[in-house]
Amino acid sequence: MRNDLSPREVAAELGVTVRTVQRWIADGRLPASRVGSRVRVSRSSLSAVSEAPARATAQRHIGSLLVANRGEIARRVARTARHMGIRVVLLRADDEPDPPGADAVATIPGFLDGPAIIAAAREHGADAIHPGYGFLAENAAFARAVTAAGLAWIGPPADAIAAMGDKAAARRLAGSHGVPIVPGYDGDEQDDDALIAAAKEIGLPLLVKPSAGGGGKGMRVVHASDELAEALSGARREARRAFGDDRLVLERFLGGSRHVEIQVLFDRHGNGVHLGERDCSAQRRSQKVVEEAPGPSVTPDLRERMGRAALGAAAAVGYEGAGTVEMLLTDSGEFFFLEMNTRLQVEHPVTEAVTGRDLVADQIRIAEGATLGDIGLGETPPLRGHAIEARIYAEDPEHGFLPATGPLVDVTWPEGVRVDAGVDAGDEVTDRYDPMLAKVIADGATRAEALDRLREALGATMILGVRTNVRFLRWLLDHPVMRDGEVRTDTIAALDLPGPPVADGVHWTAAARALAPATTDPWMDGWRLNAAPVHRLRLGDEERSIELGASPGDLPPARAVADTAHVDVEGQSLTFTLAPPPTIESAVAHAAAEAGGGATLTAPMPGRVIAVRAAEGDTISARQPVIVIEAMKMEHAVVSPIDGTLSRLLTAEGQQVQRGDVLAELAPYDDGDG
Repeated sequence: MRNDLSPREVAAELGVTVRTVQRWIADGRLPASRVGSRVRVSRSSLSAVSEAPARATAQRHIGSLLVANRGEIARRVARTARHMGIRVVLLRADDEPDPPGADAVATIPGFLDGPAIIAAAREHGADAIHPGYGFLAENAAFARAVTAAGLAWIGPPADAIAAMGDKAAARRLAGSHGVPIVPGYDGDEQDDDALIAAAKEIGLPLLVKPSAGGGGKGMRVVHASDELAEALSGARREARRAFGDDRLVLERFLGGSRHVEIQVLFDRHGNGVHLGERDCSAQRRSQKVVEEAPGPSVTPDLRERMGRAALGAAAAVGYEGAGTVEMLLTDSGEFFFLEMNTRLQVEHPVTEAVTGRDLVADQIRIAEGATLGDIGLGETPPLRGHAIEARIYAEDPEHGFLPATGPLVDVTWPEGVRVDAGVDAGDEVTDRYDPMLAKVIADGATRAEALDRLREALGATMILGVRTNVRFLRWLLDHPVMRDGEVRTDTIAALDLPGPPVADGVHWTAAARALAPATTDPWMDGWRLNAAPVHRLRLGDEERSIELGASPGDLPPARAVADTAHVDVEGQSLTFTLAPPPTIESAVAHAAAEAGGGATLTAPMPGRVIAVRAAEGDTISARQPVIVIEAMKMEHAVVSPIDGTLSRLLTAEGQQVQRGDVLAELAPYDDGDG
């Protein structure tokens, strides 16, 4: 029996692909020597990787699948599972309606209740659990509990989740396998003095991020040294609440870079392959907005180098299933490891579009024990055409992208493109979950064609009742920096964003006509003898009297609920209400407020008050944070617009507030000179 083997002979002996053997040799896991131009492996060296095939599990058929998630990802996973002939069990919280597309529905206390989810899977006869993303998808303890219960886990092993879930440890692991990492600090010393000292060594600008978790939650960018203490405090607080772990990682903030991620797939036999990259640089508040594949700046050579690095990092933790290695890419072609998401990504549809794959089907087949060869993925598939995805959020771009809540009075999705939606008309958007409502995905033979198709699709998208970023997305896709493929992670923050939508006469008329059937009081509906009735409406601080005469022709979409009309204005939903006639008392009160010089702090979004930074009687400086509100995965500090004194405090920690609620009042500061 020959002792020296070629990579192809090693692959045949171990039951893996030649690419896997080549990767083992490249990352040093499999000792090899070179004889002339040929690589040879000693048979005695095979024990170094013998654990790889040992991880293979027996084939198991998945006939019933529980999706441990909600919204668009639950519907998306269910769609593929049912297409594969798999029975689908979906979940609902106690106070929610049944989700559509299920063969069975289980009620649970909440989507973070792992034991209740596993019990529901057993009760409904599920063979496996798919976690989607978010919630428990990257929770190693939940993955262990699922497999301990005898259920198939549609995801990587718990040890791989734990290894990559600790961002500090993942940085060190990636660096040890030759993957470049951003200069930073990931040490165990976590007190302020240690972090401040590390920050001085790293330099500004600086990125502060939780060691646990992901998705941009808790991240802070520090541009000046006097911002560091507040950034550390806020990041710790948010990380502790979200992940139960307040350890932090510091990294040099690489402004002007691109966010590029590599999609990888590993089977349970040690084989791995990458499916190209996605560019996710279009972000605001570290949250992705638009993603595309392939990356407009990535060359075939760069793709191969980044793919090789991603596979090496994933293989180092014994990865299985679908995962994404995220990196920062500079204009010089340098790339740096950011983190690995050990789950399906929100933006996976663009990879599916250019590779022709169904990644959920691939996940399920891998969990059943199939090899990459069994599912037709012996090597990286060719990338065909271009695909772009836009995320539709319930948020208010005209007011700092703050989360928005409210009823979905009417929804129209575009035709001819892929829409992964998690909501329907009649649903209520609350501050309980992430604000993403849907994803619109378009593809084409070229990037320009994909952009045009996506822009046309967003033009046909209408959502009434809650504010969204649809209007902003239309504007962004028309912007030269997007059309030219020159978006970086800090681009959106530097752009001059469009001002708020302006309602003209046709919008006021549409609102008045929508509200016409809602009023029955002849004195309230503007009835006039021998004249058309008049409605008095209010939009923000503006009021108008609108005559309900003959129809002026085409009106923008408008829907009324009780005494409120929701009107589409340039892709944004604006809310008109019936206004009572003006009174002398209201005019006097408004004039007094204008003359006082004080200020009123109101809630910019619905949410929960998590911090109150001042007490009645305190002297407050302009731009000083007074109250901190949390909603939909983000914090927002309500700051004072003036130098003054906190005269009234009308809220407390733990209180739930709605947008527009008065939180505090400030009196102008009296310096004694008056």
